[in-house]
Amino acid sequence: MANLKSSKKDIRRISRRTVRNQAVKSRLKTLRKKTVGEPSDANKAAYASALDKAVKTGVVHPNKVAREKSKMATTGLHAKSR
Repeated sequence: MANLKSSKKDIRRISRRTVRNQAVKSRLKTLRKKTVGEPSDANKAAYASALDKAVKTGVVHPNKVAREKSKMATTGLHAKSR
């Protein structure tokens, strides 16, 4: 258990961020499944937009987003849905 006041505050901050990040990642997975299931332009746009926002907030690494968007653009589908 943390002893310093700032460490206790860090623990609270980290737990809030963890919940927020899990929600974002869950939304990305849902959008990816929708895009794989029905690769319409609307689904692709929503997924790409969510990926860009996740990078901007630091939830996902930029290279992962570049890879996902490249897959979506070249094949229209992912090779494997996780």
